[in-house]
Amino acid sequence: MKVYENKNKEIVNRVKEGLKRTGGYCPCRRERTPDTICMCKEFKDQIKDPNFEGYCLCMLYYKEK
Repeated sequence: MKVYENKNKEIVNRVKEGLKRTGGYCPCRRERTPDTICMCKEFKDQIKDPNFEGYCLCMLYYKEK
């Protein structure tokens, strides 16, 4: 299992700009809760799933099997 940043630097830069604007909260979500602070709880849970492979909601991170 490996987790890494998206290889598309344009996407990474846009998401990181959004993170700066939101104070570290996922820029793809409306709610601002501890669960939506990057790296969000949803993606952390997906990482734990050995069968999951894919991007987080914002496409900042990718998890491969």
